[in-house]
This record gives sequence, structure tokens and C-alpha cells, in this order.
Amino acid sequence: MKITLIAIGTRMPAWVIAGFKEYQQRMPQVCALELHEIAALKRGKNADIPRILRDEAAAISAAVPKGAQIIALDRKGKHIDTDMLATQMQGWIDNSQDVAIIIGGPEGLERDFMTKANRLWSLSALTFAHPVVRVMLAEQLYRAWSINANLPYHRGD
Repeated sequence: MKITLIAIGTRMPAWVIAGFKEYQQRMPQVCALELHEIAALKRGKNADIPRILRDEAAAISAAVPKGAQIIALDRKGKHIDTDMLATQMQGWIDNSQDVAIIIGGPEGLERDFMTKANRLWSLSALTFAHPVVRVMLAEQLYRAWSINANLPYHRGD
């Protein structure tokens, strides 16, 4: 199974690239983590935001691997914790289910796209910068795998 993180935005700061790669490299082949970046469309003073969101949604849809379960991140999505993520991940592995996790741009994701997602997740009630979310999500995916593999990385209760 493969986890594809599809994110709006390119040209991330070096610390984001390094942080993501650190956890990406720790992931085992059984649940490999890949990143697919999509360039954010230009937003100006009079930008047509609905059109931008539609165009970005089309690019995201084209990047989703065939047959992958789509999980869109949204602040109004279902709150998940690390144990829930570990359980979910084990199900993906057991069923050889590829997964695409979507991080939107500054305005989030187009509403129509979110209705097509299999799940909507919220990482927190807080709002995070999109580059930070990449690193946080990669770390949490590694943590979930380490729980399932009985590794000492996770020392929670």
C-alpha cells in the first residue's frame, strides 16, 4: 500500500523539505509515503478564488492514484487522534488500500471536491501553515506505523 500526500504549494523552505524527508525515509516499504506537490495558482487583489479552487481541485483529482481512498484535510473534518490513525493505517495495510491525503491551499479545498472525498479529517482545531502540516502529518504517519510495529518511538499512554 502507498500513502500519497498531495499538497498545494511548491518551493517549500529547506526545513520543511528536510522534516518531511526525515519521516518519509523512516516509513517502511509496506506503507511508503510519497509527496505530490501542485503549484498554487496565482492569487492577486482581484483573484477569482472560486475559479482558482476549481482549477486546483481538478489538478488534485488528476494526481490521485487510481483506486486510492481520498482523505481531505479540513478544519471542519473529523478530529482524529494518533491511536485512531494507527488503527486506520493498519486497516489500509491489511487491505492493501492506497490512500491519498490532500492538503489544500490558503483558502482550503473546493467544497465540491470535499464531497467526493471518502473522509474529511481535521488535525486540530488550530489553524496551521500548510508547510507545517506536511511535516506534522508525515511525523504522525510514522508514529502510527511505529505503534503498529511495536517500536519504542511512541511513548504515549
